[in-house]
Amino acid sequence: MKAAVIQGIQELLVDSVPTPSAAPGEAVVRLRAAALNHRDVWIKRGAYAGLKFPIIPGSDGAGVVVEVGPGVDESWVGRDVILNPSLDWGHDPKAQEPRFQILGLPRDGTLAEYISIPASQLAPKPSHLDWAEAAALPLAGLTAFRAVFSRAHLKAHEKILINGIGAGTALFALQFAVAAGALPCVTSSSEEKLRKAHDLGAKAGALYTASGWAREFGEHHGPFDVIVDSAGGDGFGDLVDLAAAGGRIVFFGATRGNPSELPMRKVFWKQLSLLGTTMGSPTDFQMMTAYVARHAIHPVVSHRFKLDDVAQAFALMEAGGQFGKIVIELE
Repeated sequence: MKAAVIQGIQELLVDSVPTPSAAPGEAVVRLRAAALNHRDVWIKRGAYAGLKFPIIPGSDGAGVVVEVGPGVDESWVGRDVILNPSLDWGHDPKAQEPRFQILGLPRDGTLAEYISIPASQLAPKPSHLDWAEAAALPLAGLTAFRAVFSRAHLKAHEKILINGIGAGTALFALQFAVAAGALPCVTSSSEEKLRKAHDLGAKAGALYTASGWAREFGEHHGPFDVIVDSAGGDGFGDLVDLAAAGGRIVFFGATRGNPSELPMRKVFWKQLSLLGTTMGSPTDFQMMTAYVARHAIHPVVSHRFKLDDVAQAFALMEAGGQFGKIVIELE
């Protein structure tokens, strides 16, 4: 079969590799589409923990089950599925166990024509989604759902600020908030992305690159009951200022590193909750897919590429030129 393979740091190519077979408890899926995440770019750059080469990257995928191993219900064969990339979470919904992994490292991922995966990671594809939309859903949708609902417990009519709109997880957070009847606002470094977010239901937006943006934006649209962030860095202090008394700041990344200072007096005086989150439990995944189906949510697909053009897809993500998910079509 053909697959995208990272042979070493900054060494990405499309190669012929052995087609997997179904081990006990596993199923082989003929992938119809896969999607990129920033994680794949960081692995390619050599900027991710636990690197292993060669590796087939990719955490998101959707396709058709073509084979099952011993111990797996044969009724899965022929079914349209999406893959839960959150492997070996464990039994405690509060947090993942030490053996937790994400599909695509160290286990080969979805940027291939076929994949073998534990059958417990399969879920029926929401019927209203096409293959590209279905492949766009798993990792970012799961991360956003746990952040917004399982951790921050967003409710209808609450104000929520989503920092850095344009990436897949932030867009899912916006779509989930709209469906929940909340009042979402967003930030970005791009006027165009703010306009597109408005079309998806954002009530207002701000350029976080503008001097003093947080004070002015807070006066007109804040304070916020829930704030969703993946950047961190020194801008985190602005989010503390924008949070309402008793507010919740939930974060799942730190692309700008750690804040040089955490305004602890503001945090305790405003009774704020700082909530870390990573991926999600099997229950979170089930609830997320049900929520997407119930509200007929369509993931935002920014660009579609063929597998032979995977290097262009990576380059687009590295440049930050997408609004939504970048999908590799494998049909």
